[in-house]
Amino acid sequence: MMGLPSLHSLDQAQRVRIWWAVEKTDMRCGFDRLAERVKAVLGEDPLSGHLFVFRSRRADRLKILVWDGDGFVLWYKRLEAGVFKLPRVDEGTRAVELKASELAMVLDGIDMTKLKRVPRYERASKAGGTKIGNRDKEEKSLGTRNWVAS
Repeated sequence: MMGLPSLHSLDQAQRVRIWWAVEKTDMRCGFDRLAERVKAVLGEDPLSGHLFVFRSRRADRLKILVWDGDGFVLWYKRLEAGVFKLPRVDEGTRAVELKASELAMVLDGIDMTKLKRVPRYERASKAGGTKIGNRDKEEKSLGTRNWVAS
């Protein structure tokens, strides 16, 4: 019998990276201004094919910019009620890499600041040693886990 894939396996298969620009963004920005922000704020190439997520000041709107090979695609969502609850980040962080499952949770209205990651078995790395660590360290809040910061 074939089982369903886990979110972890889906995230590991992800080839396109997802970058969230932590600074609040003016939602009047269009393709060109957002592409410029990708270069200036995130230090990434807007033509890379990666997804770049921008949040409004009130956190009720998101824009996602992506290059699909022959032009930019801009996805825009405005909530009628509520806000997008993105993960907490350290002061001064300009960009955070999200997993596909994390972006899906944000878009589905899940409060990322309230989630906790529970300890799971991980195979030892190729360099040797085990991944079994201190339980307190393993039970990190998603909002404070090891984000990739730029």
